[in-house]
Amino acid sequence: MSRNLIEDGKTILGIEFGSTRIKAVLIDDHFHVIASGSHDWENDYVNGIWTYSQNAIITGLQHCYAELKKDVDLKYHVTLRKIGAIGISAMMHGYLPFDQDMNLLVPFRTWRNTTTGPAADKLTEIFSFNMPQRWSLSHLYQAILNNEPHVNQIHFFTTLAGWVHYLLTGKKVLGVGDASGMMPVDSTSCDYRSDLIDLFDHLIESKGYPWKLRQILPSVLSAGDNAGILLPEGAALLDPDGDLEPGCPLCPPEGDAGTGMTATNSIREKTGNVSAGTSIFSMIVLEKPMKNVYPEIDIVTTPAGKPVGMVHCNSCSSDINAWISLFQEFTEIMGYKTDTSEVYSKLFKKAMEGEKDCGGLVSFNYFAGEPVTGLSEGRPMLIRTPDCHMNMANFMRAQIFASMETLKVGMEIMNKEHVSIDRVYGHGGLFKTEGVAQNLLAAAIHAPVTVMETAGEGGAWGIALLADYMIHRHPAESLEDYLENNVFAGMKKTTVSPDPEDEAGFDLYMDRFIRCIPAQKAAVEGLKA
Repeated sequence: MSRNLIEDGKTILGIEFGSTRIKAVLIDDHFHVIASGSHDWENDYVNGIWTYSQNAIITGLQHCYAELKKDVDLKYHVTLRKIGAIGISAMMHGYLPFDQDMNLLVPFRTWRNTTTGPAADKLTEIFSFNMPQRWSLSHLYQAILNNEPHVNQIHFFTTLAGWVHYLLTGKKVLGVGDASGMMPVDSTSCDYRSDLIDLFDHLIESKGYPWKLRQILPSVLSAGDNAGILLPEGAALLDPDGDLEPGCPLCPPEGDAGTGMTATNSIREKTGNVSAGTSIFSMIVLEKPMKNVYPEIDIVTTPAGKPVGMVHCNSCSSDINAWISLFQEFTEIMGYKTDTSEVYSKLFKKAMEGEKDCGGLVSFNYFAGEPVTGLSEGRPMLIRTPDCHMNMANFMRAQIFASMETLKVGMEIMNKEHVSIDRVYGHGGLFKTEGVAQNLLAAAIHAPVTVMETAGEGGAWGIALLADYMIHRHPAESLEDYLENNVFAGMKKTTVSPDPEDEAGFDLYMDRFIRCIPAQKAAVEGLKA
């Protein structure tokens, strides 16, 4: 059956550019992943900027697709030539400005950069809307404040997903969810807020640039819209072997937040999800607007344009990965060969044997700055008193707490605002070991957490679902209904409610964590990057 679908060009391809991995999945007509490919990569820190080079982006895309194509051949003994639809997703935010010939004017500035504080503060003030440092408009305005010469040459700027989509289709568009991470969006019109565009143009009027903001922004599309077709040059870029046929439609390119919401069926009001990988963020679809503007909470949208409260933290699993790599190196020194997946599983389970408050340990996993806690840079560090209970169980519990501690700061604000939450889904690598991160997240946010059998599929599967929705939905069928009735009906899932003792332990840990933030700031000052 799968082979016939592949040969007939009825499969759907989703590709997502994550922080450490580019992943491609091919799904069938029952939304099952029938083939996949991936490419590991890392950002570079160049001249004080976190970036990925153009070459890394293109070669990573090609290698990821080649691995998918190889998987298709191995499993089904057929060459992948035709695809029913394609979706492109990537890390949200960041800054990719281009000149009139679509030459990149400065290296890609990713979401991870925390160098736009003055711009973000000024825009937040004049917009009366929280403008985080990582948002694309904050990057643009900071470049203006810095008097960077490239700004005068800008004809277009976009996100990573928007640029890759352009390479394949020639269309300068974005899905509304990704667009809402460039600048504020009006959920009624599913377009940029025109009043804020006018404010921005007035703000920079004295600079005399040859462009107005709307002229250089990508056009906004909603879930279900057709966002162009795969051009011959796009097909050749994706598959240099020349086997892939052009002509298939592409859905609007989306950010990883939107694909995470899609992959967890968290599109309806009062639903939410937590995506946990290199970064961690929560997305709660709002029933009503929040009363106040909070720097800890971003307001973005679902791929269908509904407003979402988002708490975004730059660091999640990187420090855990570093420690586990160290432990594996030790076992190799001792002459033992270990399986990485097994090491993760055993150490995560060990965390559940630890004391509820981690026995006095406090861990900062800050590989980068964290605006939620007022840090422009980060220094991973472990703090403990001489008499604390230092053992593997407490240590691992502290590492998992650290992956969520900054998120918890923002989520406590939502709790105080009485934001209604019926269900929260967890997805991403942190949840692969059953009964660990899921349980501790429930304690962190004081709400039930559900993990579905697709928790490990992530955003590549989510953008594939959005591409499928574009070509298979019934007229007037909402994205919410499409997912609920077709994709997730009958899907296996597990739900845990917060354990009161875990909640109390996490709250005690957070008291110590908050008191130690000055030590983190001192470490940043004392250890200059």
